Amino acid sequence: MDRFIRRADPKSLSVRDLLEARDHYHVHIANLPTVLGTAVGRYRIRLDDANFQDEQARQTGEELGPRTLDNSDFRPWSWPCVLVFVSEWLDRATLARHPELAVPPVLYLPDGRQVRTCPVLVQRREHNLAPADTAVYAADKFGPNFQVHVADQGRTRMGVASAIVEDGACAFALVSRHLTAGIDAGADVHALPRSRKQVIGRTTSRSVDAVPLTDIYPGFSSRGAQLTLDAALVKLDSIAATQSHYLGVGAMGAAVDLSSDKMSLNLLGCPLFTELPGGIRVQGCVHGLFYRHASVGGVDALAEFLIGPRQSGGSVETRPGDSGAVWFWDEAADTPAVPGAAPPVSFRPLAVQWGGHGFGALNAGRSTEFALATGFSSLCKALNVGLVEDWRSGQSRYWGKVGHYNIGYAACFALQTDKARAVFKANATAIGVRDEDIVAGRLPLATQTSKFIALADVPDLVWRRSRGKDKANHFADMDETGTGAFQGKTLMQLWRQRPSSRDPQVWNAFYSSIDPDRKPAHRGALPFRVAQLYRVMVQAVADRELDAYVCAAGVLAHYIGDACQPLHVSHLHHGEADDPDDDEVHAVYETDMLDQAADEVVVGVKQRVADLAGRPLVNGPLGAADAVVQLMRRTMKALPPAEVLEVFNRVRGRGQAAALWAELGPRTMDRMADGAVTLATVWQSAWSAGGGDEHMTLAACKKPVPTRQLKKLYDTKSFAESRWLHEMTLADLS
Repeated sequence: MDRFIRRADPKSLSVRDLLEARDHYHVHIANLPTVLGTAVGRYRIRLDDANFQDEQARQTGEELGPRTLDNSDFRPWSWPCVLVFVSEWLDRATLARHPELAVPPVLYLPDGRQVRTCPVLVQRREHNLAPADTAVYAADKFGPNFQVHVADQGRTRMGVASAIVEDGACAFALVSRHLTAGIDAGADVHALPRSRKQVIGRTTSRSVDAVPLTDIYPGFSSRGAQLTLDAALVKLDSIAATQSHYLGVGAMGAAVDLSSDKMSLNLLGCPLFTELPGGIRVQGCVHGLFYRHASVGGVDALAEFLIGPRQSGGSVETRPGDSGAVWFWDEAADTPAVPGAAPPVSFRPLAVQWGGHGFGALNAGRSTEFALATGFSSLCKALNVGLVEDWRSGQSRYWGKVGHYNIGYAACFALQTDKARAVFKANATAIGVRDEDIVAGRLPLATQTSKFIALADVPDLVWRRSRGKDKANHFADMDETGTGAFQGKTLMQLWRQRPSSRDPQVWNAFYSSIDPDRKPAHRGALPFRVAQLYRVMVQAVADRELDAYVCAAGVLAHYIGDACQPLHVSHLHHGEADDPDDDEVHAVYETDMLDQAADEVVVGVKQRVADLAGRPLVNGPLGAADAVVQLMRRTMKALPPAEVLEVFNRVRGRGQAAALWAELGPRTMDRMADGAVTLATVWQSAWSAGGGDEHMTLAACKKPVPTRQLKKLYDTKSFAESRWLHEMTLADLS
């Protein structure tokens, strides 16, 4: 050993080292007539070599003949290397005569690092593979792993939908770029749910073909090489007709996040699987990284992943038309089996297939197929989108469930008398959702309406479908200016200045002054819905019907929750009426923002509710309505709707929800806490007005109401019947 010469331990080499060595020798290796391509990988040991079974076995020095894909494989102790695929194997005698044709066995870097090469003899596949057949789907909702079709120039292009992704404003299907390349934005994209041709979305101008390697992996040596991404976005026509589970696989977990610091040789050998349309399950593993698969005009094209068979002599099935298929980490195959352990419930995507590469087997009538794929995280970075992991068919996209359930649950612990506290403590999980379940994302779905739904979101998840007249009860445009008899006045000003305006018929006339043809669904009646439910609660307590009281109180949580959200009390609820670009502000602010900050929300709101003092009880149904209007007033003052819209328009793209939270999060939690305390005050007021402390025993108050009784009540249309504003009268609310 020479202590005075710097050498690096081959086993300590990184992906960055191997890329640097390959680029250092790029001109020489690329110009060799026998070289077909190169990749970063691990040394492939011949199956009959003693080293294949024993890391410590010594080499004999014999000439072993060509190394092929069939007779070699890499082992955990294989050296990091540069794989060199060659079309001709040169024996020692030939190399002695023509040393200029030799692939350098070692690549020397100036600082002493040494990187081995591993030549592999291959033949190019001579014939193209047959294209994938059109698959038949029994599923009625479009989603990942559906084939998608685009008509162009008299023929139909076909690919696979990789995933559902979002940019903070809209939802898209992720597809291969070649599916939409050259087609104008707005063209129909079809799929075949239940074997029926259906337009699922439209092409957009957002796509990416290839980018410099350093755009995705800063600091990696590339000599101007381009990383092939081949991806595009199709804007979905209907969110309700879409689900996010990968057909044949299940829920998609968090994508494997790769970067210059995280890209590691540990990925080599990583077991993967994909499910191709038609129910074809394919297993494979990572054989190489940054495979140079083509060179045009001196610019090399790289495939981020070279995915091949798990066993030497095998193959992975790739077919024209399968571009877009997602390769998932096979966690079950990669981790030791634990007796009794549950199987994975979600699967993490690593890469998206965009092509295939076949090498003919030597002296055989078959070929070894490899999939060429791009890292899922690379695509998300390039297109500035994020993966939708668990967005099932029919999932509510109205307003945020996190907000409604958190407000309802927090209010259950803010009552003022012992018996009222006992009632809501016993029924807290029937009204809202526990903090830990909110953080974990265990929230009811609109697809689960055959089962009991926690009451605080029944108005969204159940009644919006079963009670058409309930639509107008969720909002009131308190800042809209009237005309005629209401010239220059808003509903907020009228409520404060003219007590006689606290009448649903006056409100109806106000809306007509702006637009006589305004539809009933657009005439917000939120304060009067609160007054109606207050009356139902008082009567239920007086009649000793605890189930009816709890049910009315639970759904009331939804409407008061709406009243403390700034976009429910403003004409800016979906942005400016003449600006389609801000239509998604409501969903992004109230759903996406709260969903991504759920852990902060539950802690912040709970602390704020504890810090707020109890409030005086309200008097009668219109007193409850006034309490809610005052909540609206405080909300509009503390968190102006125009400010929410301004932040939404200023920050676009994937980080939009996080940016909204950074600027508006603390004040949003203030509003939610105010809503929870207002809700608890209205509950307590109705309880006291109905004589709850006198009529009910403490033992009865501590007993939860069976959820089947609550479901039976909210499924009965005559219970707390929903009405349009013009159907309400002041007499009904007194």
